[in-house]
Amino acid sequence: MKLLIVNGPNLNLLGKREPGIYGSQTFEAFFETLKEKFSSVSLSYFQSNIEGEMITEIQNADGVYDGIILNAGAYTHTSIAIADAIKAIGVPVVEVHISNTFAREAYRHQSYISPNAKGVILGFGMQSYTLAIQSFL
Repeated sequence: MKLLIVNGPNLNLLGKREPGIYGSQTFEAFFETLKEKFSSVSLSYFQSNIEGEMITEIQNADGVYDGIILNAGAYTHTSIAIADAIKAIGVPVVEVHISNTFAREAYRHQSYISPNAKGVILGFGMQSYTLAIQSFL
């Protein structure tokens, strides 16, 4: 099983950015934990603050990965282009959020990703990624 984790804007700042919401661990450190926990799964990780780079990564995953775990960050609420990229590929996508977006600002309650995703996991901190991986197993 090959899974790709794609993180969007500002998620490169995990560990520093609003630790009360996102925690104090970097994603890179957590990714190492995921690789150890799921040693039978080939995990890859990509992060970009640039929407077009994320779209290219999603498109390039088609036929290469068995699934994508996508935390599009703020693009979740704005990017029809990322939604279209997900619709265009044959790889299932699980949408992930660290925080419970429905307990936050109203503009975070809409997702362009969700209608095109296999499922949505949110509000469990970094463990949202663990649950997403388990959903593919």
